Amino acid sequence: MAAVQTEVSLCSQPWQRPLHIYGRLACNALMADYTSDRTPLHEAAYQGRLLHLRKLLAQGFHVDTLTMDRVSPLHEACLGGHYACAKFLLDNGANVGAVSTDGATPLFNSCGSGSAACVRLILQHSAFINTTYLLASPIHEAAKKDHRECLELLLTYGAHVDMELPLVGTPLYSACMARAAACVEVLLHTGADVQKGCGQDSPLHAAVRGGGADVVDLLLDFGADRCCRNAEGKTPVDLSTANSAVRTALQQRGPCSLSQLCRFCIRRSLGRNRLHRTSSLFLPHTVQDFLLYQ
Repeated sequence: MAAVQTEVSLCSQPWQRPLHIYGRLACNALMADYTSDRTPLHEAAYQGRLLHLRKLLAQGFHVDTLTMDRVSPLHEACLGGHYACAKFLLDNGANVGAVSTDGATPLFNSCGSGSAACVRLILQHSAFINTTYLLASPIHEAAKKDHRECLELLLTYGAHVDMELPLVGTPLYSACMARAAACVEVLLHTGADVQKGCGQDSPLHAAVRGGGADVVDLLLDFGADRCCRNAEGKTPVDLSTANSAVRTALQQRGPCSLSQLCRFCIRRSLGRNRLHRTSSLFLPHTVQDFLLYQ
């Protein structure tokens, strides 16, 4: 009987068990074994179970326990969109810049979940916003998932609006391909280059492929070139389906008016970084609003 009591006592105090190295961090056998990829800490963070998370840390779990793919509990909390759990982990020293083996960061996961609260929290704790990994860019993730508020936060904190990645293109290209009209509008108003897409493929090519007539209209309003050709020598019209809404949107536009041409020219002259100063120009308010598409 005494032996049984001793065994139960040991099981109820996992922090007293021998430690092992897991993901370069010290863990005991109940926290992670060599056949399991996730720990109870990861599960609690992903499911948003704050009280359980507190208990696990109190029992001796390391806040930055990693899976074999170098996924941290903070990654999981952000992927689940759980602000309270993410804040608790950060308050306890979690690494805000943790990078998984596929390049994902907590900021990337926050953008993927669409949690503006998590995005803001991570941005407040991190000085790094522009990714160096080609397939896990936060701004591209927010754009293609059409998470407008997340995208606006990234841009406010200085994310590169025209960052072009191989095979992925720019955030605008990603948004057009995904028919994410709300994010396309945000990017264009911010001053994204309407012609810069993925290599010779323009955002307009992407919008046609995505089948978004509303996105095509937006791009044309901001001066997209309907005659530009991609690497295959095809124009956006060539890629559109006959009698489709997209082809109609492309063909019903006539030549740009003089006022439109002037707007494009002035916006290019101001440049993206000075667009916000348009209101300080000595121009009638109606003209300022016209330049800013308001």
